[in-house]
Amino acid sequence: MEVQTMKVPEYDRQNELRAFDDSKAGVKGLVDAGITTIPRMFINDNDKPGSGLCNSNPEVFFPVIDLEGLNDAARHLKIVEKVKEACQEWGFFQIVNHGMPVSVMEEMIEGVRRFHEQGTEVKKKYYTRDPTKTFQYNSNFDLYKTSAAMWRDTIIWTTAPHPPDPQELPDLCRDIMFEYSKHLMKVGHTVYELLSKALGLNPSYLREIGCLDANIFVGHYYPPCPEPELTFGIRSHVDFGLLTILLQDQIGGLQVLHQNQWVDVPPLVGGLVINVGDFIQLITNDKFKSVKHRALSKREGPRISVATFIKPNCRDGDNPRLYGPIKELTTEEEPAIYRETTYKDYEIFYFIKCEDGTTKLPYFKLCSQSK
Repeated sequence: MEVQTMKVPEYDRQNELRAFDDSKAGVKGLVDAGITTIPRMFINDNDKPGSGLCNSNPEVFFPVIDLEGLNDAARHLKIVEKVKEACQEWGFFQIVNHGMPVSVMEEMIEGVRRFHEQGTEVKKKYYTRDPTKTFQYNSNFDLYKTSAAMWRDTIIWTTAPHPPDPQELPDLCRDIMFEYSKHLMKVGHTVYELLSKALGLNPSYLREIGCLDANIFVGHYYPPCPEPELTFGIRSHVDFGLLTILLQDQIGGLQVLHQNQWVDVPPLVGGLVINVGDFIQLITNDKFKSVKHRALSKREGPRISVATFIKPNCRDGDNPRLYGPIKELTTEEEPAIYRETTYKDYEIFYFIKCEDGTTKLPYFKLCSQSK
C-alpha cells in the first residue's frame, strides 16, 4: 500500500517581506491584528536574545555624568575627565542636568507615540523607503538586506543642515519636532566641546571640522512582542557615524557590550544617552571606542526612543573634506591607523555593507596597520 505524504510548502521569505511591506502597517499592524506568534521573517536564528554572552551583569554600573556646575572651572575639569574615561572604556555614557527641559523630552516621546498609534490609513501616506524624503515612516529600513527583521517601526526626519518645510511633517508631532531639535543641538554643541577637550584639543575643534553640520532624528516604536526570546528590537550593531544622542522612555531594553558582557542602560528621567560611533573612533585614531549595542524586544510596551545622529553634511554636493586620524593625536610611536576618506564615501560604504551590523573600520585601515 502506497503511503501518501503531505508536501510542506517551501518558505518564501521574499514573498513574506513584500506582503509585510505592502501592508504599510508595520509591526504595530501585526500586534493590532492579535498575533500570538511572530512571523518567521522576524526570527533571528543566528543570534537569539539571551544566547551566547552573559546577559546584563548587575555588578557593572553604566556611567552617568552629571553636567551640573559645568561652568565652574574645577567641576568642568572633572566632567571632562569622566567623559574621556567613558569614551575610552565604554564608548557610551548618560548625561543628566544637560539643560534640556524634561517637559520637552517627555513631549517628544509622546509625539512619536501619537504618530505611531494613529490609524494605519492616515500613516500610510508617509510610508516610504526613499531616503531623500524629509520625513519617512517605515518598518526596518534594511528590511530586504538582513537575515531577520527587527521588532520595531520607525519615523525619520531631518532638521539640519536645512530646516524642513513644516508642511512636510505630520501635524501630530510637528511642533515638538522643531522644539526638541532646537534643544538637542544645544546639547550636541556641549557634548562635542567636552569630547574635544577630552582629546586635548580646542573646545571648538570638532565643530570647526564640520562634525555638527547635519543631523538625523529617528523615532523608534517597539510594540509589545509575544515571543521576545526569538527576535530583537534592534540587533547587535555599532553606530556608523560620529555622535548619537538617545532619548528613551522608562521601559528599558537598551544594552551595551562591555568587557564581553551585556550591560543594561538604565532609563533615567531627564537622562540622555550618548555614544560615539565608528567615525569618531577613526578620527581619534582609536582613542575613543565605538562599541556594540542592541535593544531587546519585550512583552511589555510599547517602548519608545528617539535617536539623533549628529554628523558632517554629505547631502549637499560632495563635501570634499577629507577626514582621517587627527594630526594632533598621532605621533611616531602612535602613527595613523586609518586612511583618509570623505564622510560621504565612508557613509555610502557603510550602508552597502550594513546587513550584519559589524564595524567597517578594518576596511579603512592603512596597509601598514592591517597586519
